[in-house]
Amino acid sequence: MASYHTHLPTYGKSYVGFLPGVEQICWWLIRQVHTKVDLTLVTSSQMRDQLVANGVPRVEVWSKGVNTKRFHPKFNNAEMRNRMTEGNPDDFLIVFVGRLGSEKRLKDIKPMLQKMPNARLCMVGKGPQSEELKSYFKGTNTHFTGQLTGDSLSQAFASADAFVMPSDSETLGFVVLEAMASGVPVVAANAGGIPDMIEDEKTSFLVPPGDTDAFVQRLTQLQDVKFRKKYSIAARKEALRWGWEAATDNLRNYQYENALLNFRARELGDSSPL
Repeated sequence: MASYHTHLPTYGKSYVGFLPGVEQICWWLIRQVHTKVDLTLVTSSQMRDQLVANGVPRVEVWSKGVNTKRFHPKFNNAEMRNRMTEGNPDDFLIVFVGRLGSEKRLKDIKPMLQKMPNARLCMVGKGPQSEELKSYFKGTNTHFTGQLTGDSLSQAFASADAFVMPSDSETLGFVVLEAMASGVPVVAANAGGIPDMIEDEKTSFLVPPGDTDAFVQRLTQLQDVKFRKKYSIAARKEALRWGWEAATDNLRNYQYENALLNFRARELGDSSPL
């Protein structure tokens, strides 16, 4: 069995897009690896469909899972919020948690902030674009914490008012589930594996990738306390459906058995998925 987490064609386009045919090369590499295994697990139905369409056989969706005890609204912390807002805890606080890389489209957030003068952004994490982003967001209400772990990470999630995910390259986006488990509504790009986690306008919000006005519209709605509370409860309730125990049971009792069946079928010369 193999698992597919990082969508290589998107990363190839983001980092070495100057190379002719880079996406095709990435798909060729993916096929070279994943056609050799008995079962490939991906993190969303969208990723499954893309791999199958590009010639990868025997693909199933790996059930989502999130630690709903580690990521919980109880971690909302006044001291952490004060830090994240640079001493302005009454302002509307938007958070992003994750790798600070160009594939995340984090520069898309700056024009959102420019249209929301009472909003603040906190970026939690590190990555190859860290210094570039600090320079790019200079002069805006943006705070960078660096990488956080343990209770500090849980507090950073739970102390925000909204979570923003502009990336269109997420195979799953665990941080979206972690935000929802923390009772923080999400406004995310309707792309990759994100739609598998969010039911638009019911548990959080999906908007077209790169559509600044659509992001701003939803984030502005979430500035209303009653409106935000409604989606905080809905997001937490949805996250509770995705505990790790159920995901692991499905992997052990169903998907591993399918891998064995595929292995036996391939021994007999049948390469089609069961």
